[in-house]
Amino acid sequence: MLPLPLLAQVAGSEEKLDASRMDLAALIECRQTLADFHYLAPALADPLQAVALGWRPLPQANLFMTEFVLNKPVSVFGHSTDHIAFAGDSIIALLDLPDPRPLAKQLELETAIDTPAKAMFGKEVSSTEEHDQATGTVYIKSAVLNVSNVASHPGKTLVGCSYSLDRAEDPEPMPAADTIVP
Repeated sequence: MLPLPLLAQVAGSEEKLDASRMDLAALIECRQTLADFHYLAPALADPLQAVALGWRPLPQANLFMTEFVLNKPVSVFGHSTDHIAFAGDSIIALLDLPDPRPLAKQLELETAIDTPAKAMFGKEVSSTEEHDQATGTVYIKSAVLNVSNVASHPGKTLVGCSYSLDRAEDPEPMPAADTIVP
């Protein structure tokens, strides 16, 4: 599966998005699905669709994020914001919290990095296997909740969800019966 920015380039912008079908807070809080996340792809491919949804594109302050200001703020984990971003396969809310640690603790996230300059926390909130009957391939759909800070946005806490569909790793082959030693 392609990350949302690449999917946006491939998806084309013919489909008009329905704002009533979107729940940005639920997407950011990992309460939606990969399909709900991918539904937003045309808004990234076509700035007019983003504007029609009430999103105003922002200049790119971080090379890895596409940012928008919302006409109507959303509430995420009890914090209101009108600033969202997309980065790879993630949708992010930028909160006016100078330290991400209290929110990460509230959400019971695991520590990935915790230095004075950089803090990253996360937790997988869902993971399901899907079998492609045609190819026999097994895929893992997952949603990972993340809280962090980033140098390009001082005084902000980034909170969001990464939605992914990855090919399951091939299991190790079982040794032949005649090579197993009791």
